[in-house]
Amino acid sequence: MALTLAHITPIRGVNDEGKGKKYALHRLIHASEADVLWLHDDDVLLPEASDAEALQLFGDADLMILPLRMHAAHDTLIERLQVIEYTALQALTIRTAELGRAILCSGANLLVRRSVWLEAEPHLHPELPSGDDMFLLEYCKRTGKRITVSGEDTPLHDVCGNPERFTAVVTAQPTLRTLLRQRMRWAGKAPHYTDKDICLYGATVAAAMVLQLLCPPLVLLYLPFECSLIRGKGFAWYEVLLLAIVYPYYALISLVGGLLHPHRW
Repeated sequence: MALTLAHITPIRGVNDEGKGKKYALHRLIHASEADVLWLHDDDVLLPEASDAEALQLFGDADLMILPLRMHAAHDTLIERLQVIEYTALQALTIRTAELGRAILCSGANLLVRRSVWLEAEPHLHPELPSGDDMFLLEYCKRTGKRITVSGEDTPLHDVCGNPERFTAVVTAQPTLRTLLRQRMRWAGKAPHYTDKDICLYGATVAAAMVLQLLCPPLVLLYLPFECSLIRGKGFAWYEVLLLAIVYPYYALISLVGGLLHPHRW
């Protein structure tokens, strides 16, 4: 019997009943009868690919990480720096997943079997305002589920066409205040991660940031790695350098703020 697919989009004030994103997901997914769920955020431009193409790409996977691209609506410096950061994170997402050691994914563009999501639901930390996607990834890795990935640099089945068709587009935060608020919400779930790959990545980044704060010139040592992640994407070298210089301060503020004052969805 052919698989069926449903699009699941939690929308603030519409299907959350004021109880948050995870409640909205719970409500929508439990009401669905589809075999495969295509998860989205309510503020993304959805991929062009059809449901049939998505199901064919999904195949016999349990969880599939799909690509995202960030758009700078006003092309300001703060938006462009976010785009650079997001592009690097997406490249890292795809590369680690291809190696079988996925460390990142996003519920803005994710395919998952409904049965797997229901099985994982008790482990998604409903007490936290976000993180359903990352805790789902952790659960799938821990229980040996089949995780696949489709990225803009990853070959797809010929019948599925251009990988761009599977890319969802998110919009950069317009101000520093909204950016920090978003990142604090993301950072607030960090102490709850248990996956060894995710924890190792987080510890490595944290150590690098502390070393850079103590000795700023060290940024030049890992700048080539950062550039390798975004090579060919059209960013100016001085923008990449600027992001690398300010990143430790921005990351520290986000982490401390997220731990002390977790924000709701």
